[in-house]
Amino acid sequence: MKNYIKDQIKKSYETKQAIYENEDLLNKIEEVSKLCVELYKGPNKTILAGNGGSAADAQHIAAELVGRYGFDRPSIPSLALTTDTSNLTAIGNDYGYDKVFSRQLEGMGQNGDIFIGISTSGNSENIINAFIAAKKKGITTVALVGKDGGEMAQIADISLVIPSNSTPRIQESHILIGHIICDIIEKETFGNGVS
Repeated sequence: MKNYIKDQIKKSYETKQAIYENEDLLNKIEEVSKLCVELYKGPNKTILAGNGGSAADAQHIAAELVGRYGFDRPSIPSLALTTDTSNLTAIGNDYGYDKVFSRQLEGMGQNGDIFIGISTSGNSENIINAFIAAKKKGITTVALVGKDGGEMAQIADISLVIPSNSTPRIQESHILIGHIICDIIEKETFGNGVS
């Protein structure tokens, strides 16, 4: 069993090594980070959504910004569309599950916001619909995906595609990237910046 455990750790490391060596992906992570830092100079916010484990990641990233990531500072506005059960169940019941995020964006998204859709496959219909709604409102869309990026990677303004076909490895890498972005936002906005 110990060898199996070590193998799982090795596979996680190898996925992160592939990200570390992917200049295009690193450039896109930097681009999203800079867009978020610029966003927070004004009245806008980041909005996140995903399904299942990706919903948890959306909530985790939003909480790091609203609460704190590395040090005490003013709260940073961020919203996970996965947390309001009344909205989710009402929209799901009245309009269909494929509209649970797009309907919320129509009501709460503003021109200049950034919407980060999270999906391991890149084919979550409710996130795709949210991207369409976001674009209509002038909201920048970021796909945080894996595998081949799916449809989300094709329609998002920026696509961060994890180079893996393994759902656990993709999810581990999503939270790593989320943490990096939160760290940069926090340090650039309230700290001494990053080099």
